[in-house]
Amino acid sequence: MTMLSVKVDVYPGVPTANLERQSGNFICKFRQKFRYCFSISRKSLCSQAIEKSQWQSVVGLEVHAQIKSNSKLFSGASTKFSSPVNTGVALFDCSIPGTLPVLNKRCVEAGVLTALALGCRVNPVSYFDRKHYFYADLPMGYQITQQRAPLAVQGELKFQVYTPAIHKKPYQAKVKIQQIQLEQDSAKSLHDTDRSLVDLNRAGVPLMELVFDPDLKDGEEAAALVKELVLILQKLNTCSCKMEEGALRVDANVSIHKEGEPLGVRTEIKNIGSIRGVASAVESEIKRQIQVRNALGTITNETRAWDPINKTTVAMRDKEVVQDYRFMPEPNLPPLHIAMGPVEIGCVNADKLRETIPELPEQTRAKLRDEGLTLEQSIILVNDVSLLAIYKDAVGERNVNKKVMANFLINDLNTLLNKNDMVSEGIKCPRHYFSEIVELLEKGSITRSTAKLLLEDVVLNNSGAPEKIVREKNWLQITDEEELRKLCEQVIKENERIVKQYHAGKSKVFKALLGAIAKESKNRAEMSKCTVILKALLNKK
Repeated sequence: MTMLSVKVDVYPGVPTANLERQSGNFICKFRQKFRYCFSISRKSLCSQAIEKSQWQSVVGLEVHAQIKSNSKLFSGASTKFSSPVNTGVALFDCSIPGTLPVLNKRCVEAGVLTALALGCRVNPVSYFDRKHYFYADLPMGYQITQQRAPLAVQGELKFQVYTPAIHKKPYQAKVKIQQIQLEQDSAKSLHDTDRSLVDLNRAGVPLMELVFDPDLKDGEEAAALVKELVLILQKLNTCSCKMEEGALRVDANVSIHKEGEPLGVRTEIKNIGSIRGVASAVESEIKRQIQVRNALGTITNETRAWDPINKTTVAMRDKEVVQDYRFMPEPNLPPLHIAMGPVEIGCVNADKLRETIPELPEQTRAKLRDEGLTLEQSIILVNDVSLLAIYKDAVGERNVNKKVMANFLINDLNTLLNKNDMVSEGIKCPRHYFSEIVELLEKGSITRSTAKLLLEDVVLNNSGAPEKIVREKNWLQITDEEELRKLCEQVIKENERIVKQYHAGKSKVFKALLGAIAKESKNRAEMSKCTVILKALLNKK
């Protein structure tokens, strides 16, 4: 819902109360002015929405994923993050003459496994190429990559798009994968006030570049795709996906056009550093391009950077002239052969790797739905790996209602963690405590409010078993009808004014009486029974 604020100018120095007394028309005029302003603002918003709906946005992603390996793609140097400057460097990484690349088998296996999990066709033979460009952070003056024949091509990834604040219901989207290729990373430039330095620790770090077709329509779909890819790569253990460490970097290509027209000029947003940043950067660029086109301006084919502080994309460099990378075959690396079928000694075998693919996110969601969970619940649980682990442990310990358990964790536990600035990995209590709380709730031993108090005590204080806490603190739900009747009679006696209002026809005050019962019983009364008893007592009077 879009909130509209309206500023109304009154006479300076004159209290509003005096104006009301002095002029009976003031309130009437105020309402007329408010309605007029509201009408104008609403029309303005509608026209903006219509203008945006005239444009169709197209988004394509390129993702650089650092392969989870102890050594680099073509040398034995360490890939450990945050090592001291220029300590994870082999002679080949700093381009010492006479040194030769040696391909890391682990990186090839990781690339093939990722390609198979994403439904790509693995090329039996792929080639390495030199991509020439001259930056200070590229010691050799070229990058070894795969341009002519990459490791894998023609994949497809289906994923769920669901942001509760934006989408009423989740929906499935799919995107085609053009190719997956292996390549080495460049070094890192460090800029001081009067000089630039180079850290070679990242030079030669193994990367998988995943190129997706422009099949996405907005930032939320782009973010959902990246999230799904992160879950898959982490499940495969081929990439840590720690974006804060640069292990996953996203480039987004964005353009807009009107229906029936050719695709517009695209811009590229480089090195987006978070999943939510992907959504924000793409949406910001779409909005910028629409504003430019509506103002009869021209979109320039350029590279832009995402400024997360000011929530906008910033121009970096134009692409008016296509850079000539002078690709050439890498003479020091033979063709890469991937074995199919029977195992060949010394080769990476695609069929054997296919057998090691674990259960992927979409399969997990399907299993959860088979257990009775909703699609929304399955998406939220699978997107939060640690919360999913808690759910599996909790339902594995006892025979509880799985749908209720999922709802309890997603709503109550997440609310508690967010309120106390905690993460689910930091929970120290045994996981079966959550199923015990749900059991107590399902059996009617405790109320919903008590369940929240119990959860807080268990998670924050680690006070012991839930049932023990309930008995020690006398939190058992009051279900005895005679005791509930006395409680209702006491509340009626103490709230005569509200009771008179109820009898005068103001039925809404009934909720106030129920609230008084809940407060009097410290949220222990069974409210369904109290509702029946209270109505019966009120109708007698």
